[in-house]
Amino acid sequence: MDAMAEPVAHPVTVAIERRIDPSRTAEATSWMQAGTDLAAGFEGFLGSGWVRAGESSDLWYMLYRFRDLPTLEGWEDSPQRAWWLDSGRAFAREVKVERRTGIEGWFDAPFATTVETRGPAAPATGPIQQPIPPAPPRYKQAVTIWLGFFPTNLLASWLLGYVPGFAEWPLIARVLLSTVLLTPVMTYAVLPAVTRLLRPWLQRAR
Repeated sequence: MDAMAEPVAHPVTVAIERRIDPSRTAEATSWMQAGTDLAAGFEGFLGSGWVRAGESSDLWYMLYRFRDLPTLEGWEDSPQRAWWLDSGRAFAREVKVERRTGIEGWFDAPFATTVETRGPAAPATGPIQQPIPPAPPRYKQAVTIWLGFFPTNLLASWLLGYVPGFAEWPLIARVLLSTVLLTPVMTYAVLPAVTRLLRPWLQRAR
């Protein structure tokens, strides 16, 4: 009898939306940074960050990513995180949590998402939680990235060809400049657009 295949672990990204008391912005800033620093000390941690929706908004967003669900739960169930959350209850109120898997994890409009809602609609026992659907197959992720990267890199190479003397630069300098320019373009514009365009194909059952 063949052994059952081990399930493939996928990185999990958690996006949290909070309401912050505007009169305690300085405290909240230090508190949010402390949370990301704490998470960084846990096994499987892959990155984190936080942003405000705007200067006049009380919406703050936090993002962190772990290697797989078990390492994520190691952080989420830890006494360190419980202490950190308790220390911010006076000025921070969590309103929505999204768990995302696959290449879309760092981008908006994910198609592999679970949403946990905290608020009047949630039962007192905890958040509403749905199972995390599997990420798209790796070949689909690779095709999606390539479809975004190829035309972007092609356009950038053509434009950089007009920079005087660029062709004579050392290879490492040319690659450094192009990657510095293309990384934010791919992250904030190209890949989110490509994943939205290809969502029906990416969501299709294996």
